[in-house]
Amino acid sequence: MKIARSVFVFAGVAALYAQAPDPPKPIKIGGVTITGSVRSRVYFWDWFQPASGNNDYVYSGNLFRIGFSQNRDSWDWNAEFAVPFLLGLPTNATGTGPQQGALGLGSNYVSANSGSQNTAMIFPKQIYVRFTGIGGNRSHSVQVGRFEFLDGSEIAPENATLAVVKRDRVYQRLVGNFGFSDVGRSLDGVHYQYAASRDNVTFIAAVPTRGVFQVDGWGWNRIGLGYTSYTHEWGGKQHSADTRVFFIEYDDFRHILKTDNRAVAVRRGDLANIRLETFGGHSLHAIESGAGTVDLLAWGAVQTGRWGVQTQRAGSFDIEGGFQPKSLAKLKPWIRGGYTYGSGDGNPNDNRHETFFQILPTPRPYAKFPFFNMMNTEDRYAILILRPHRKVTVTSEFHALRLSDVNDFWYSGGGAFQPWTFGYSGRVTSGRRSLGNLYDTGIDYRVGRKLTIGGYFGYTQGLAAISQIYPNGKAGRLGYLELLQKF
Repeated sequence: MKIARSVFVFAGVAALYAQAPDPPKPIKIGGVTITGSVRSRVYFWDWFQPASGNNDYVYSGNLFRIGFSQNRDSWDWNAEFAVPFLLGLPTNATGTGPQQGALGLGSNYVSANSGSQNTAMIFPKQIYVRFTGIGGNRSHSVQVGRFEFLDGSEIAPENATLAVVKRDRVYQRLVGNFGFSDVGRSLDGVHYQYAASRDNVTFIAAVPTRGVFQVDGWGWNRIGLGYTSYTHEWGGKQHSADTRVFFIEYDDFRHILKTDNRAVAVRRGDLANIRLETFGGHSLHAIESGAGTVDLLAWGAVQTGRWGVQTQRAGSFDIEGGFQPKSLAKLKPWIRGGYTYGSGDGNPNDNRHETFFQILPTPRPYAKFPFFNMMNTEDRYAILILRPHRKVTVTSEFHALRLSDVNDFWYSGGGAFQPWTFGYSGRVTSGRRSLGNLYDTGIDYRVGRKLTIGGYFGYTQGLAAISQIYPNGKAGRLGYLELLQKF
């Protein structure tokens, strides 16, 4: 009954919005532009069945953002505030059995907010000043303050296929704002950019803020992040391409218990810093043919450095492609498939840590049902996108998931979000490698220029690793309804 009532209320609100005309142009007071958004979701979680604990629950996650900005001749400024408010969070949503842990993200929100079922906060999401035209050249800009950044977003390609693939399959794999969460993440620091017509050089030195699951996003984490990239857009109409190389320096000074496959007693004795260097890049291509558009993507990264007292040696890659046939113009189908690999650690007792570390990503674009990420994971997947109307997009995905190394953990999470929580959790699978098969579908309906209504449902058929931890029920489900109104 509680699910039915939630759906009814949400549908009623959505209907009222759908009847409204397109919103007016941005609000201006003097030279200051006021913009904002309201995103409201109702979540339906049915996590894998624990020995005890609440795995089946509904709650509401909402995020209000309002920003004030002004553009001047050689500089601009932006002050944006966020108000996340969470209602009806679940009680007792943490399993008590061995390794069962958080039973869905509802548990994460409760734990990060002192056990509160209803919680809210206002904090500065972005406050920065950006200087342009440095040295008389408008290609240079320097941004100072608090800002959001998604790695891979340095250039938005002119080619429509490249732009969509890059947004959905390249952005924020390793550094992102965790925008799917009901709080998000920002960076405090400096962002330099050289942006020519087809080239971009970016440098960032920053500290990640708190947030993600914790509604109080005011403070910092004792982490240093450095990011450098060069991106080049090239090719012509028949073959368009986008290529990037990047380097990321990550230094974690929090001296807390790390999540890795060593024994707990060993990890408690290793509170040394994490200092990682990540080298990587991507190359994205769109090729036009008489039958349709073919796209290809290769992404990869390797890591060196120190994982506390251990040496870091790890890597990850993604190879995928897609095809948009011209023959089915009414549905505009887009068929995609690929394989993602993130290395795992085969020996917890040596001096090498070989689990790929995903740093500070937004994991959800690559794990729509976010019970996994790119760490110690092999993901074989197929995606079907249908666009039967210019306002409607339907996306269905299938993911066959298994661990890269049976001696390592099943990992989940998206990186540091508060000083006392590592940001990633790991479950022992006792030698089981097969994780699960994920089937999901999402629908987005763009009612107007600034109003979108969407929904998602994912079903996971748990395999050996999941059934070993959750023997009472190895199936998991996640659904949500979303309304996003911008102004």
